[in-house]
This record gives sequence, structure tokens and C-alpha cells, in this order.
Amino acid sequence: MKAVITVVGKDRSGIIAEVSMLLYRGGVNIEDISQTIMQDLFTMIMMADISEATMPFEELKDALDKLGERLGVEIRIQLEDIFNSMHRI
Repeated sequence: MKAVITVVGKDRSGIIAEVSMLLYRGGVNIEDISQTIMQDLFTMIMMADISEATMPFEELKDALDKLGERLGVEIRIQLEDIFNSMHRI
């Protein structure tokens, strides 16, 4: 099962490291990543395989929410199927 993870907020050191470490500890494999900084705005999109995650999806979502609050960024995770359905034209 795949998930799309987005991170948006004011750029600061350690965002990628912290998000990646949380995912690693949760048994999530990052398959693709794109990130950019526009002026002071950090944006990142990850495609992740959550089929072997060691925590339920809602628990992972809550952990990412809490990490986002601590880092001062917004972190969202959506299942790929839901993401694709929402963005189908």
C-alpha cells in the first residue's frame, strides 16, 4: 500500500531528517522524494510504501501531525488511492 506525504512550512534545518527518521522507525519505506525551497518556504512530497508499517495508519498520521507541530510545518499523509481519486480530473 502506498501513501503520499506532504510537508510545507518555513524552512529550517533538520526537517527531512526528522520526517525520514519517524518514517524509518515506523517501518515505512520512502520510495520517492521531491523537495524545494522557494524563498523561505520549504515544500516536500514523498511517495512511501506503508505495507510493512509497524503502526496503524491513524497512529502514523497522528505521529506526523505531532512532529509537524514540533517542527512548525504542516505534514499530511494520504493513501495513494484517496489522493488519486481526489485529484482526478
